[in-house]
Amino acid sequence: MPILRDLRSWWRADDEWWRKHLTESEPLFWGLRWGFRLLRATPSGPRCKTCYAPFGGIGGKLTGLIGRSQSRKNPRFCKGCFEHAPLGGVEAEVGVLFADMRGYTAWAESKPPEEVARVLNRFYAVATDVLINHVAVIDKLIGDEVMALFVPGFVGSDHVEQMVSAAEDLLRGVAHDSSESSWPPLGVGLDFGLAFVGNVGSGEVKDFTAIGDVVNTAARLQSEAKPGQMVISERVYQEVAERYPFALQVELQLKGKSEPVTARVVQIA
Repeated sequence: MPILRDLRSWWRADDEWWRKHLTESEPLFWGLRWGFRLLRATPSGPRCKTCYAPFGGIGGKLTGLIGRSQSRKNPRFCKGCFEHAPLGGVEAEVGVLFADMRGYTAWAESKPPEEVARVLNRFYAVATDVLINHVAVIDKLIGDEVMALFVPGFVGSDHVEQMVSAAEDLLRGVAHDSSESSWPPLGVGLDFGLAFVGNVGSGEVKDFTAIGDVVNTAARLQSEAKPGQMVISERVYQEVAERYPFALQVELQLKGKSEPVTARVVQIA
């Protein structure tokens, strides 16, 4: 039966399925005709942006039983599109954002743990709200740092513009929320390019992430950002040059790079 073939395709997720999932908004497990229609017909909203699995009502309870509840990576998507997808992935274009508190280590050294945790939770709240609104995949929250991915198949063809807008909103959001002088300022680094994107790990212990030079470059650019700045690679800048005609061009000697890297510095907050 066609529907049984659709269900069995779950276990045959190959490079072609990953490519469609990451670049063409093709649901990984339910992209075939019958499964896709079944999820769309199951009540009720809100729904996964990729596969239309419902999160609310009786439909949400039913699809939750098959691993389609909201994802921790972004609640606009379901776990089936991330956490419950099989190991594997493909090389695909992806935007990478790193945001980090400037001077966090020195700041935290003199503060009680409760205050540090409270400030970090405020930072995470601002960051997750911004990134969710811009349809990012929240890759990691690590101490004072956030890493997010902007995947064309999830965000759309304007994923670079969305990434830059998210960086702006994040810098402004943190500055606006800094009612206390003890709130450490933020710096952001951005790059986009080809990376291995998918689930890595072993067995049931796996994580949806991106691996490649573009990730390393974005992280290094972030380390060069001063408070309230975003440092963006030249390839990102070429996509959004009209927004920042006076962005400062710099040559940076990034750690691990044999040659200087051209980047642009934009002061936001």
